[in-house]
Amino acid sequence: MNELEERKKQCPYCGESIDILIDCSETHQNYIEDCPVCCQPITVDVTVSHEGEIAIVLFQENES
Repeated sequence: MNELEERKKQCPYCGESIDILIDCSETHQNYIEDCPVCCQPITVDVTVSHEGEIAIVLFQENES
């Protein structure tokens, strides 16, 4: 598996498909990224299992 992987997810505000870049060397990541379409702040929560499975959850900033 590559260290960086790109995944498509849906913005929780506008519903548009956006690209999320995942650092697979980190088992857990939580950060805020602005939607490139509607510019709203999205809370991105990423978990990478020891088997390499990636789980991504996107929240509106006030939901997390």
